[in-house]
Amino acid sequence: MSARNLQDVLDRAGDTVDLLRNAQLGAYIYPVVPSEFSNFRREVRAWQRTAVLFDQTHHMVNLWVSGSGALQLFTDTGINSTANFPVDSAKQFVPVAPGGGVIGDGILFRLAEDRFVFVGRAPVANWLTFQGQGYDVDIRRDERSPSRPYGREVTRDVWRFQIQGPRAWEVIEKVNGGPVEKVKFFRMGHMNVGGVEVRTLRHGMAGAPGLEIWGPYESYGAVRETILEAGREFGIEPAGARAYSCNTLESGWIPSPLPAIYTGDELKAYREWLGADSYEANNAVAGSFVSADVEDYYTNPWELGYGGFVKFDHDFIGRSALERIEPAAERRKVTLAWNVEDVSTLLASPVADGPEYQFFDLPNANFGSSNFDSVVDADDNVVGLSMFTGYSANERKALSLATIDPGVPLGAEVRVVWGEPDGGSRKTTVEPHEQFAVRAVVSPAPYSEMAREDYRPGWRTATS
Repeated sequence: MSARNLQDVLDRAGDTVDLLRNAQLGAYIYPVVPSEFSNFRREVRAWQRTAVLFDQTHHMVNLWVSGSGALQLFTDTGINSTANFPVDSAKQFVPVAPGGGVIGDGILFRLAEDRFVFVGRAPVANWLTFQGQGYDVDIRRDERSPSRPYGREVTRDVWRFQIQGPRAWEVIEKVNGGPVEKVKFFRMGHMNVGGVEVRTLRHGMAGAPGLEIWGPYESYGAVRETILEAGREFGIEPAGARAYSCNTLESGWIPSPLPAIYTGDELKAYREWLGADSYEANNAVAGSFVSADVEDYYTNPWELGYGGFVKFDHDFIGRSALERIEPAAERRKVTLAWNVEDVSTLLASPVADGPEYQFFDLPNANFGSSNFDSVVDADDNVVGLSMFTGYSANERKALSLATIDPGVPLGAEVRVVWGEPDGGSRKTTVEPHEQFAVRAVVSPAPYSEMAREDYRPGWRTATS
């Protein structure tokens, strides 16, 4: 008899870490959007030099929540305060498990008094769907598009684009046919696209201020073409799947922490609710850090740079655990700038005589869904975890986002152990290899100077 739910999967495996490290899911795929429209370097440079159109239609769950209990659901499950959450605004929403470990994050939009949409990865959408059973709410899920549709028709409730970059506002106002109100950061407004009014969110994912916009999926193609045509004179570039992941390296967002739900008797009912085919049951953990205890892979809000979101003005799941934490003693989010010579060694490995190292792909080098590479000091002590790795064409560097011990200062040299022990796991993205310790310099997060200077405090800003 096949496993019925996540708890069955864990019970049969016996070893949660071994299960996740050898999952066959592979890397987390950015679906449907072509890998490149021109080339990823050109597309990446556009968000610092001209303007870029991000297509965010396909890779996130839209969780539509409405009803008299909707605000209370988010109040009871999020570390964020909802005391000041007006209609037509949004928050980066972060829930934690009872033990204080982060489940994930995403953007929560308040569309009306009792109507919201959460946009993010499956772990938070699953958590909210489960918790929402006890509230007076209606929840409707618009699942992310399939990673490999193989010719099947793909539809969503809405399309979702972002127009970003130093010339983004010129594009936006040309599309609109006139000035667009520059509402405050993470506030919502309206604009016209091809004569149709659509919703907007003031955003700044790539550094320079811009807008996220969305509307009914049936107008997807027409809206996209209208924006690209209007932006041609301003140098707009459509960003493909390869370029998209690079913005997180520059802006400092760690996108895929392991959801802290695999342990604890109080979460057994949730694990029995989650399907055997759920994200949580198939998530692939990758990297050099290996512990027998899955809780060593959990992260708290301060480690991921979300400490500023924690507000004890309300009761929420995990509050008591977070109250016991001393933030100054926790690891903090940083960027690691990888040594050029060592990166060259990794890149040359497939064509050079000598050791074969874990393949370093460009621009996204991650080979799992949740990535954990050991960061060690000169004495080989583990002082942090590198959690997202790749190449930035704007910075012309290999970078990784990490959480690191408070005693390690900016400017310190550490080493990131690249590759898995004992020749590697059984993941489909791994071939037999040796490990290689890459020198890296502890640097600010965000790494991009534009992002550090232009982002509103609290939004992916430097916690280092």
